[in-house]
Amino acid sequence: MHLNMLKAKIHRASVTHAELHYEGSCAIDGDLLDTAGIREYEQIHIWNVNNGQRFTTYAIRAEEGSGIISVNGAAAHRAQVGDIVIIAAFGAYAEAEAELHQPQLVYVDRHNKMTHTNRSIPKQAA
Repeated sequence: MHLNMLKAKIHRASVTHAELHYEGSCAIDGDLLDTAGIREYEQIHIWNVNNGQRFTTYAIRAEEGSGIISVNGAAAHRAQVGDIVIIAAFGAYAEAEAELHQPQLVYVDRHNKMTHTNRSIPKQAA
């Protein structure tokens, strides 16, 4: 059996562009892609913190160090410049792999510059 597990997350990135007439996908600063371990053309899930919209697309590489998070094509209807989004990628892991798996978590500031990384999410307190 394989388990679908969180592979990588870019947490609370700011949308810099919403390009309705650009060929689909989401352009992401190449440095953030590399740090998160998300490959170009890999399926990603985007969760818009501002409006609750959740959608699936694929990642494309934006210029390294640019801070770009551009939601493109039809997905541009689901986000606007300034919205805060969480970008996640998932992987299928065998049960033995899943026991040891830790996702790559990338945290950014409001300019989409990496502030830190982590391999686990803190437990939520009551």
